[in-house]
Amino acid sequence: MKRKIWASLVATGATVFGLTSLAPLSAEAQSQVHPRFAAPHGQLVIADALGDPGNWDPIATFAISWGEIGSNIFDGLVQRTPEMKIEPDLATSWKYLTPKSLEFTLRKGVKFQDGEPFDATAVAFTFNRLLADKSSPQYSNYTAISSVQIVNPYKVVLHLNSVDPVLITKLAGYGAMIVPPKYIQLHGSTYFGNHPIGTGPFQMVSYKKDSSILLVANTHYWAGPPKLASVLVKFVPDANTRIQMMQTGEANIIETIPPSLTSEVTAQSGYSLDATGSPTVYEIRLDTALPPMNNVLVRQAINYAVDKNAIIQKILNGYGQPISTFQGNLSFGNDPAMSNYPYDPKKAQALLKKAGIKPGTTLTFDYDGSDATFAEVAQAAAEELQQVGLNVKLQPEDTNTFYNTLIPKEKAGQMYEFAWGGWTLDFDNTAYLLYHKGQFWDPDFGNATIDALLTKERSTNDQAVRQQAFFKIDAILHQQAVEVPLYQADTIWAVQKTVKGWVTPPDERMDLWGVSLQ
Repeated sequence: MKRKIWASLVATGATVFGLTSLAPLSAEAQSQVHPRFAAPHGQLVIADALGDPGNWDPIATFAISWGEIGSNIFDGLVQRTPEMKIEPDLATSWKYLTPKSLEFTLRKGVKFQDGEPFDATAVAFTFNRLLADKSSPQYSNYTAISSVQIVNPYKVVLHLNSVDPVLITKLAGYGAMIVPPKYIQLHGSTYFGNHPIGTGPFQMVSYKKDSSILLVANTHYWAGPPKLASVLVKFVPDANTRIQMMQTGEANIIETIPPSLTSEVTAQSGYSLDATGSPTVYEIRLDTALPPMNNVLVRQAINYAVDKNAIIQKILNGYGQPISTFQGNLSFGNDPAMSNYPYDPKKAQALLKKAGIKPGTTLTFDYDGSDATFAEVAQAAAEELQQVGLNVKLQPEDTNTFYNTLIPKEKAGQMYEFAWGGWTLDFDNTAYLLYHKGQFWDPDFGNATIDALLTKERSTNDQAVRQQAFFKIDAILHQQAVEVPLYQADTIWAVQKTVKGWVTPPDERMDLWGVSLQ
């Protein structure tokens, strides 16, 4: 979101509600809303593929579906640009006073969308609230922070109980987005989760759960008002329906074009196909607490039985990259010398026999039912596993239930789809939350050596030491075969040619501030 700086220098329990149900707009903003909705080019319509995260509170989820929209409602102390550089946002500058004390100078004159002023009190409230909720999926990312000291209304110091080499990057998104103290104290967290207020360029004024959200321009945005009057985001999990919205011109931007349907975009006049690499990786995760997945030989056999390269070429049409562990090639900690398990069905059969697994043994395989591409992946993997003597029961699940209930509560089956954004581009973000015992996303797996290595890499800013710790973790995860790493995904969008200023997000978080319609 680098362009903000240029300008400044010149779910659960959600209900359907209307335009006046959220925090009231200022009189000036309200006077501009309805006339501008009527303008032919005032509203951008996005067909969203990732679905409703179910809760718009920044600390309530790790879902990319939150990040792609929530990043337009909220701001953090710092921001990451499309070039993956960290730059000022609500903080104009920062510096380490000691290795365990980080000082931020805050931007003056900023207000939340309901008129509440942004200052040091809001920063302290944000992090105190985050660290008080140990059940939050965001909690463990920020445990290095012990306290927030308010020096004056526009200066704070984060005091750390340990060194955190990835802290600045973490502050650029998700749980570290700054929230309004008075608003939350007045209405409570449950209400806030459905009626979000931030300091960002767009305010949510209508939310229809699992259907759509309406964002309107924050005319008092500190970096200047957006060029769009409003943004209507429609949650459209079905890929064919999204394609139809492109063909009829109902949507200006269509997210996540399945590789099998890219020809539909190239054949459509008025739209362009925009594909870019992303940090998002996909895998089949194996529940090591459930038999026969508690046997490492079975887990290794499944890795040999699945042809990852064929999935990339035949199902993704080449729109993806191979991975060896659950991270992409841009992730710090990825060992380039490591190779994934090769496709070797004979080796898989031998390992299953050694493990005492009888032919015809049935495994359950849960996946996000809204993900059409992964449904094909799951079917292909099931057929390959059948070839080595395993029957697979495919179980599509509701998106919110799958990610917010089944996986964290260890009810997602012996095998299940798992996707991860890796948005910090540092393996710490992935490894700690997925492999450290007792974390939100790790209901069953535990390894004392991995826990010790994660503690080691988190306690130093020496990147060489951290890299070696990650390489050792990579090797353990590979040998233990706790998952089947499949591919690093490309994101594919269809963008109407009347849309100007759009940059396809390399981390899948849309930046709509500078977008306009011709």
